[in-house]
Parts: sequence; C-alpha cells; structure tokens
Amino acid sequence: MRRLMQKSHQNRRWTFNHCQLVPTWIRLLYLFYYRDLLCLQKKGPQLNAQLEGWLSQVQSTKRPARAIIAPHAGYTYCGSCAAHAYKQVDPTITRRIFILGPSHHVPLSRCALSSVDIYRTPLYDLRIDQKIYGELWKTGMFERMSLQTDEDEHSIEMHLPYTAKAMESHKDEFTIIPVLVGALSESKEQEFGKLFSKYLADPSNLFVVSSDFCHWGQRFRYSYYDESQGEIYRSIEHLDKMGMSIIEQLDPVSFSNYLKKYHNTICGRHPIGVLLNAITELQKNGMNMSFSFLNYAQSSQCRNWQDSSVSYAAGALTVH
Repeated sequence: MRRLMQKSHQNRRWTFNHCQLVPTWIRLLYLFYYRDLLCLQKKGPQLNAQLEGWLSQVQSTKRPARAIIAPHAGYTYCGSCAAHAYKQVDPTITRRIFILGPSHHVPLSRCALSSVDIYRTPLYDLRIDQKIYGELWKTGMFERMSLQTDEDEHSIEMHLPYTAKAMESHKDEFTIIPVLVGALSESKEQEFGKLFSKYLADPSNLFVVSSDFCHWGQRFRYSYYDESQGEIYRSIEHLDKMGMSIIEQLDPVSFSNYLKKYHNTICGRHPIGVLLNAITELQKNGMNMSFSFLNYAQSSQCRNWQDSSVSYAAGALTVH
C-alpha cells in the first residue's frame, strides 16, 4: 500500500503521527505559517483539543452542508473561522469528501490527483477513494501530482485534521478525494464543474473548497484601497464581502467578472469557480440550493502601506 511518507530528513508535513521539529529552511520557506507549523508538531490529543475548542463555540445552523468554503492558513490565524464551516458537516450521512485546493507551488492548467492511498494526520489516517479516482482518471482530464508537490501543497493539507475531526464519529465509514486545482480558464472551470456536478448531486458527498480571501500588502503585490471605506482593513473587508455576496448568488459569470475588475487575490478562486459551475449545472435540472457565509476574519488589521494581511471566510452550501 502506498503511503504519503518521506525520509526523516525531508519531514515536511505536520500531519505525521510522529512529530519532529521543523527544519530552519522550512521555517524560512513558510514564514507566514511557521508558528503554526511548530505548534502543530504537538501530539494528536493536543491538536484534537484545539479543534474541539473552536468547534464547540460554533452553531450548526446550515447542517447538513453539501459543500463548504473554508480557509487553509495556519490555524492560529484561521482555525476559529474554519470551524464555522466544519460545524455544518453531518458525519452521519457523509461518505465521501472531495477536497478541492488551489495549486500554490506548481504551474497547472488542469486539475491533478494524488499518487498515494493514505494521508496521515495526528488524529487518524484518511483513505483516498480509489474507486472515485478511477472514474476521474478515465475522463482524461486530470494530471498526477508528484509526491513532492503533494508534500509541499498546504491548501489540501490544512483541511485534513478538520476533516478528520468533523468525521471522527464515523471515521471508518468515509473516504476522501483530494483534487489539486490549477489556474483554470473559465471554460475549464465550466468543464470541471460539469464533471463534478454529478458527485455534488449525491447527498452522501461533501465538497470542501479550500480558499483564503484577500492577500493584501506589498509582499503580495496587491494594495487595492477604496478610501471611501475608511481604514485600509475596512476597504479590504468591503472588497471581500462584495465577492462573498456574488458567491452567495451562485453566479460563476458574475464572480469571474468581479475578479477581472478588482483582481482580488482570492487564492482559491478557481476551486470556487468549479463549485459555482457545478451548482449551475444542477440548477438547470431543478435542484434548489443556497450558499451562506457564516464567518469572516482577517489575520491583522491593515492601517498603513507597510502592513499586510490575509482574509478568511467560511460558508456552507445547503440543498433544499
């Protein structure tokens, strides 16, 4: 059985059952996340308690979710926000979890699938659904992730412990389908949306769409500022919530136009685009759905041009 593993001197994933110190070069490479990469070296019970604490403070108002949008930054920054999405997951009916994460490290014009069978987390192992993978491979629309890419990409990785926690009461009864989403054209988003729509239609499936929202500041090369909103962080919030409102309208064309107009640095814009197109496909067949954002947060409040921040949002799709 293939497992997501590597030599000890290349230990890059905090999702290992054994925990070791993060090498200095990793701290430099993931500077923004490094506090959490160190924190998450703790043993499973400590991580479990952290996740439990965040989830206990949230209400399940949109349960059962058919899809969620949740952030993938370090848990110190976005853990409490992500809880609002994961609280809507119903483990009693969920049997397959599709995790769609954007590619941060490799150029990818399509989508890619993992080459391993199991992802290990500090809570328990998550099994990749090889039957569904087989169906996806047959379409010819997917590339294969290299082990290096799989190890390096945090957009899927950061959702694994929350997935494990949300499903722990039925941990032997579900599988995951991780999908790395590339820089898709609008037509490709439509194609993949149509492909995934049949899976989204199944109430035993859950889609986890991995995305942070605005990355603002000089280090992100993005400094949009609407002075009429007041402080910079309020302008960022206004910008993000414009996009969030469009997502709630379930309109992929309007979302694409919004991105073209404002160039908001929403890193999961393509996975979101795929989800919106999948929803559009199902709406053609009369399926009634709604999406609601439940929480919004920023890593810090920007007040001057030297500041920087990343925004986070959590929401859920329900079928009526």
